Amino acid sequence: MVGQAGVDVFRAELLGAHCWGRTSVRPLRWLGIRDLLGAHLCAPPTTYDRTRPDYRSRMSFLAQFNLHNRTALITGGSRGLGLEIATALAEAGARVCLFARREKFFAEAREVLPEALCLVGDVTSAPDLQRAVAETTERFAAPDILVNAAGISWGAPAMEMPEAKIHEVLGVNITGAFLAAQAVAPAMREAGWGTILNIASIVGLKGTPPEVLDAAAYSASKGGLIALTRDLAAKWGRYGIRVNALAPGFFPSRMSEKILPQVEPHVVATAPIARLGRPGELGAAALYLCSPASDYVTGQVLSVDGGLSAV
Repeated sequence: MVGQAGVDVFRAELLGAHCWGRTSVRPLRWLGIRDLLGAHLCAPPTTYDRTRPDYRSRMSFLAQFNLHNRTALITGGSRGLGLEIATALAEAGARVCLFARREKFFAEAREVLPEALCLVGDVTSAPDLQRAVAETTERFAAPDILVNAAGISWGAPAMEMPEAKIHEVLGVNITGAFLAAQAVAPAMREAGWGTILNIASIVGLKGTPPEVLDAAAYSASKGGLIALTRDLAAKWGRYGIRVNALAPGFFPSRMSEKILPQVEPHVVATAPIARLGRPGELGAAALYLCSPASDYVTGQVLSVDGGLSAV
């Protein structure tokens, strides 16, 4: 039998149990702790003084994933992998703002995250992004988490790729991420803490045969996004702003659905974990890089690809 003192510590420090009080998001899938211990574990989490050198040693490991009172802006967060990441952050306690090109894209997101702020805009437009930051700040607080999940692709042989499509892909995937980072960085610098997560791809780490993926502009954009990640990390770390990237392998999504039939045999034959990515596997990795658990991690690229980039 766990004593009341032990329950209090578990409630306040381990669980950050405000997450369980949210009716708008699903409970943390990897714990299922509400069903085990009951809804009475719902007190606000312990507050830690981050200016103390020993503050981290006073936190439980699980408490370092707590995003209570954090505000996250997720571009491309209306569906697919972006929505998965937004859901993971919301489950950890963050207030989320979703940014997408069209209002109709938010249909699923409004069901999954009814408390989220949904804003329409173009990531290649600095005024649209500045407006999104202002509206997020007015509704919640200044974003201290940015996830650049907006992205597009265009498949064509490299020798025949239309110039307009090259510009379009590079504009959304690199320029859009850069502009979004510029939009949130001043408030992060003022606060002394912020984290930016860029959703890159393993095709930005190495080339792919055309039989697997023939989208050179997309690959180039993700390689450029990785370079941007590292350079902003080097420049902004002094302000308390961390910048990292996730490099997903091949996951089922709206963007990938047309290429998966030709990609899956290659993944199964090559990757050490011989399958495609599954729902939930990217969100958990994103939560780590967006939370205080990774406060000493910046300028890094975490591949979530079943080991495909290692072979």
